[in-house]
Amino acid sequence: MINTSFQEILDSIENLSIDDQDYLFELIKKRRVEKRRLEIAAHAKATLKSLKQGTAKKGTVDDLIADLLDDKEDEDSLG
Repeated sequence: MINTSFQEILDSIENLSIDDQDYLFELIKKRRVEKRRLEIAAHAKATLKSLKQGTAKKGTVDDLIADLLDDKEDEDSLG
């Protein structure tokens, strides 16, 4: 990867025209949205796989909270 400092990147962006800055902002925003969509799709696929394999946890919101708190207590006892 190119070794460019964050400040150098900002300086380069500031040298762009307002229209180019707006275009860059929209382009970055769209790419971030697409990346997030891909992450969500991957998580959904993994969840469906777990459901089919019978390894997914099921329950109510209270069950989830209790499970999360139990995991937190386990971590606290280790550290």
